[in-house]
Amino acid sequence: MSTIKGLSQSQNQYDGSSMRVAIVHARWNTTVVDALVAGAIAKLKARGVKEKNIVVESVPGSFELPLACAKCVVFLYRHFWQLNLHRVIAGGHVQSHSNVTDLLGGLNFSSTSSRSSTPAPTGVVPMPNEPFDAVIAIGVLIKGSTMHFEYICDSVSHALMKVQLDTGVPVIFGVLTALTDDQALERAGLGRGEDKGHNHGEDWGLAAVEMGSHLRRWREGQFN
Repeated sequence: MSTIKGLSQSQNQYDGSSMRVAIVHARWNTTVVDALVAGAIAKLKARGVKEKNIVVESVPGSFELPLACAKCVVFLYRHFWQLNLHRVIAGGHVQSHSNVTDLLGGLNFSSTSSRSSTPAPTGVVPMPNEPFDAVIAIGVLIKGSTMHFEYICDSVSHALMKVQLDTGVPVIFGVLTALTDDQALERAGLGRGEDKGHNHGEDWGLAAVEMGSHLRRWREGQFN
């Protein structure tokens, strides 16, 4: 069946070759999540984002996504932001030229080449020398027989919006809120029927590069 839904193609080919993008994903419904993460990474690379500049981190569930996304937005250049904008930025009492201890509460941010279950290192964590241009939050919520679904959907949606508004860093909303297993599978390109559906992770990867490009341009006072 044809549909009018979906991300329309932009006339601009945004260049992500100099960007850093974080992907934070939940581990619930991992079959669908893994496909969405792979789709997002594929499109990031297609737009030129280097593998070393794609950081992937996992959290238990979608409810934990907002805090983890906020922790990703660690800026080493204090003059970019007021320190009271967000707790993660408040944690940025660091200088761009110094080694710092783990400000990320034990989160082990690593490149896509090390998405294994290797334990997080302790002690000094090498900090990035550039901020993230965008963060993609990926989770899959499937309605069950209780109100849990509604509460999590509402809380996560509002919290992720708050992170990007408070920090000025784009947070791409990659949380599927599906009523059935089949709806979730189809939105990851894993449909059980003849039509496998479309992997929405690809759209989120493209959106991250586009929004990162927009933010860089807007910060320089450039508007179309």
